[in-house]
Amino acid sequence: MTRKRFERLVEEVLGTLPPEFRGALENVHVVVEEEPTPEQLASVGLRPGDWLFGLYEGTPLPERGLELPLLPDRITVFMRPLLEACGSERELREEIRRTVLHELAHYFGLDEDRLEELGYG
Repeated sequence: MTRKRFERLVEEVLGTLPPEFRGALENVHVVVEEEPTPEQLASVGLRPGDWLFGLYEGTPLPERGLELPLLPDRITVFMRPLLEACGSERELREEIRRTVLHELAHYFGLDEDRLEELGYG
């Protein structure tokens, strides 16, 4: 799959999210990268070669003060690991959706334990 097609697929998936989540995306920039950097992997306790489908970078809403954040929040969707893990476009769509919702949950302040409880671990 080409990067352009993958990016279009991510946009299509974002359009299917419930309105309350799509509204939150106005404050979060969603980007596609080929794969995570070693620094991004390390930031979540992974090593080079480990799979990471997505990453939220920013200040979760519950941790914000009155000052505005300096940089926009960002969700990165990693193309290569997702393509390697998914056997069909349908499976890919589902995993992209799950990944974006997982990362949005971090934006809302949910941690990994709570995400596991909700089935988004």
